[in-house]
Amino acid sequence: MPQRSPVPAGTAPHPSLGATTVVDGVASSPPTMGASGICDNSDTESQWTVPWLLADRIARTSERPIIERRSSLGSWTPITARAFGEEVARIAAGLIGLGLEAGTSVALMSRTCYEWTLLDMAIARAGLVSVPIYETDSAEQIEWILDDADVRLVITETSGHALVVDAAIKARSAAGPDAAGPRVLSLDRDALTELTTAGRAISRAVVEDRSAAVRPEDIFSIIYTSGTTGRPRGVEITHRNAAGLAHNGVRWIPDLLYRADTRLLLFLPLAHSYARCLELLSLAGQGVLGHTPDVKTLLPDLQAFGPSYVLAVPRVLEKIYNAADAKAGSGMRLRTFRWAAKVAVEYSRALDAPAGPSTSLTAWHALADRLVYRTIRALLGPNARFAISGGGPLGERLGHFYRGMGLEILEGYGLTETIGPTCVNLDARNRIGTVGPPVCGNELRVDETGEILVRGLGVFRNYHNNPAATAESFTPDGWFRTGDIGAIDEDGWVRITGRKKDLIVTAGGKNVAPAVLEDRLRGHPLVSQVLVLGDDEPFISALITLDAEMLPLWLRNHGLPEMGVVEASSHPQVLAALERAVARTNEAVSRAESIREFRVLTTDFTEANGLLTPSLKVKRAAVMEAYADAITSIYAGKRRGPEA
Repeated sequence: MPQRSPVPAGTAPHPSLGATTVVDGVASSPPTMGASGICDNSDTESQWTVPWLLADRIARTSERPIIERRSSLGSWTPITARAFGEEVARIAAGLIGLGLEAGTSVALMSRTCYEWTLLDMAIARAGLVSVPIYETDSAEQIEWILDDADVRLVITETSGHALVVDAAIKARSAAGPDAAGPRVLSLDRDALTELTTAGRAISRAVVEDRSAAVRPEDIFSIIYTSGTTGRPRGVEITHRNAAGLAHNGVRWIPDLLYRADTRLLLFLPLAHSYARCLELLSLAGQGVLGHTPDVKTLLPDLQAFGPSYVLAVPRVLEKIYNAADAKAGSGMRLRTFRWAAKVAVEYSRALDAPAGPSTSLTAWHALADRLVYRTIRALLGPNARFAISGGGPLGERLGHFYRGMGLEILEGYGLTETIGPTCVNLDARNRIGTVGPPVCGNELRVDETGEILVRGLGVFRNYHNNPAATAESFTPDGWFRTGDIGAIDEDGWVRITGRKKDLIVTAGGKNVAPAVLEDRLRGHPLVSQVLVLGDDEPFISALITLDAEMLPLWLRNHGLPEMGVVEASSHPQVLAALERAVARTNEAVSRAESIREFRVLTTDFTEANGLLTPSLKVKRAAVMEAYADAITSIYAGKRRGPEA
């Protein structure tokens, strides 16, 4: 394990890992104490704004790289903190030069790229409010966001994106002359040059005055929830939320986030709060940030950039495992991989036992590392030691597999309303199967229904223009209702069971959390998506979609001819494999909670067909409506029968 790097001035590693406390059911990590380090806020809390955060980074590491920018040829060019700050100031001047008054909303519609971070910082520097838009959003969704946030400028990545925005603006303008739309610029049509030109008449003093006028309670960004039902809500994230959480975050896990050699390669969409939070954490630390917009080049980019930790969602980690299993083929290679996977899980579990791994298990683990683990680790680049997993539950077996093969997965938990992590596991104390303790400055408790409530530094202020939704989302004493079900152990570590609104109550009165079943079943290489059903029905069932990428490998490994998803969905051997996967999944629950029947669909759930959100969450209501006939066929003639 590398030596711990120096932590920030006024900060020191805490001698005890027991900083998280549980009093009267409330788990808290005080804002002055971190489990791995100390968060010293006394001199800075009144200054917590994103412009301050960037200025602080420039003051600390002026001539060291803050970002490495990928060229079209795949090479990476370092940009110092000072140079980045100068470019941010020029773009901020341009935004002011366009006549945008402080507090005006500016929308960004782009894939993850250097320009996204540049514009995000410039918007904040000019005292404006950033409004992310997913490049996959429809014209109708964009129209709603532009109107609700009163956006006056939209900056898109491409002219194609600009056309979609223009269509939304025209639809909005049709409402009347007072609904005139914002100006639209696109990066591929020299948006940055236009902004630089507009800023030439704006002095640096004007930019500095704008930045100095920003207050911690001002809105930094309005992030629209991707939403599985209804119109997205605009989550108002203040500068205090964004800068304070980032400032504390790097001090919370300094060995991971505050090292001079910390390197993060972002590939998840920056329109989502998960990636956005990590962007801010990177700027608050002293390491280097990189961006890659295309997952097709992700593996070579990981090799070339060499991140020290990676950001992942469980589906990506599942796919890496499944791809390794499928590529092992058959025969001895497949048996070797599965033996090594079993050893990894056993070794990881043994690390949590008082006696630790036995001598024989340690020897088997060393052999498995030479044969299997190092090859998988190499996929993530030469420097990766950790992965932060969020956006959904990881599952214990996958967490143990990765830790056992040498990549520590720190699972965390958060929502758009908390701009990233409410909880996260610690490098020094990682409890697999949990999402860790509350991060520095947050408190959590569980109410009488099992719902997790949170308050503190990271919690948003309001839903934009929606006081009724805001009031519904908070308890009378100020706790935010997350909508998630879970538990807190005696040390303050949190375990998530599922979404409250997704909880299934069968006709027999059995409460079933579908996430447990869905997560386990998605671990099979044939499976892409799962929706577990059974609300007010006599038994639990599931809709399953096939993974089109993994299907050819699976067929070849099982001696079957090539076939498409449609043919495979009814093939006897494919169905038999899925039946075995369902049986293994059911081992984790009681009979009343078990999947009794399933249907294999011929079309996957995607953003394009409206069945997945941009953050890859299944839209349950939309799926149930789209596949009502399949659901009816499952329960036809069985709805009156008693539950076994």
